[in-house]
Amino acid sequence: MPYNEKIDARITQIVSRWKNSEAKKMFGGVCHLLNSNMLCGVYKDYLILRLGEKASSAALKKAYARPFDITGKPMKGWVMMEQRGFKSEDQLRSWLNQAKDFVKTLPPK
Repeated sequence: MPYNEKIDARITQIVSRWKNSEAKKMFGGVCHLLNSNMLCGVYKDYLILRLGEKASSAALKKAYARPFDITGKPMKGWVMMEQRGFKSEDQLRSWLNQAKDFVKTLPPK
């Protein structure tokens, strides 16, 4: 199943304005990177977010979030979000900013 290009277009509108961001095809979808570290992306019809272990645990308690698991082994610090969890641009921006805040703590590659 291809990834949802409409979700990616929404992400790109926000993330492409950030310094040192780029997009790459990964996981059968697309991933956005910040300082060459994976930040977020689209897998099928899900927004995937790198939030770190603490923030991802909190996010998983929210509606429409689930562990990022495409192999049978969930990726620590990541979540998958159904589209209902980021209907508005403000909701999407909030999730992306949380991912940005975490990824900015990582050393650039």
